[in-house]
Amino acid sequence: MKLGLTIGTGGNTPRIDMDLILEAERLGYDAVWSGEAYGTDAVTPITWVLARTTKIKAGTGIMQMSARTPTCVAMTALTLQGLSGNRFLCGIGPSGPQVIEGWHGQPYGKPLARTREYISIIRKVIAREQPLTHQGEHYQIPYAGPGASGLGKPLKSIVHGQPGMKFYTASIMPAGLRLAGEIADGNIPIFMSPEGADAIVKPTLEGMAKGAKSDLSAFDIAPHVKVRVGDLDACRDAIRPELALYIGGMGARGKNFYTDYAIRLGFEEAALKIQDLYLAGDKKGAAALVPDALIDQISLIGSPDRIKGRLADWKAIAKENKVGTLVLTGATMEALRVVAEGAL
Repeated sequence: MKLGLTIGTGGNTPRIDMDLILEAERLGYDAVWSGEAYGTDAVTPITWVLARTTKIKAGTGIMQMSARTPTCVAMTALTLQGLSGNRFLCGIGPSGPQVIEGWHGQPYGKPLARTREYISIIRKVIAREQPLTHQGEHYQIPYAGPGASGLGKPLKSIVHGQPGMKFYTASIMPAGLRLAGEIADGNIPIFMSPEGADAIVKPTLEGMAKGAKSDLSAFDIAPHVKVRVGDLDACRDAIRPELALYIGGMGARGKNFYTDYAIRLGFEEAALKIQDLYLAGDKKGAAALVPDALIDQISLIGSPDRIKGRLADWKAIAKENKVGTLVLTGATMEALRVVAEGAL
């Protein structure tokens, strides 16, 4: 089982704790990941990290498709792959409708169909088997629609990429997981538990079967896992507000992927109550209702010995390839070392 961590760039001014990342590299962590919402982008922090490290991989988890054309992402991926010595991991996805429409000003539309086209185009660019052409619902290359000059022609990337670039999505819903299994090399669930692993694994395997893949051995399920070292109750309380935000507020009623996912993990009553309170403006009340059991399942928290004991549960499902990489969120120096001692 490999280890990764997310890059924290929150706050009013972007900052990257390079000491933390260099310690992760020294300890043998496999990769660092940078996401984006509507503040810092995903690519710039990854570029910064790759320029200042020598061994650890770095990935976008995820680049939002609506912010870039697929050929723009292909150029970014080829550039970072070449400059880093093939240490770049390409994570892409749609984000939610609030960000796609409210921030990027693009229609939410059909995100799964867009993802399928998007990855197909990037793979064509990297393969360089012929000049790029694509005629789909979302992308037409060369473009010949309204306003076209008529001068567009198929082109082939000037840069020669290396084969084997890894593509990740960030899905938790069954349809997205099936698509990831079919067309991607890995998936980054926002949270997961060893006890509820099949909520992620089963749809992924269904998609892999459609894509003519036989098993999970070459597919990296890389869930975010919250980590806190210290008093158990204090650690739980530190995590509650974030989970309440996702389950209660990251979407509208009836259109919240995280509420649905918590329900699939077995926490239906709590999830619906959290959503009711959060949407009514009672964020503290919603956080108070986040079950200890849910926090314990998806997190590594408490004393070093407790965390190492919990890592044994993750290592057990890793033997079945139900998880490939644990991506730590909120890690400190102490947490990095504790988890490395228990997992590597």
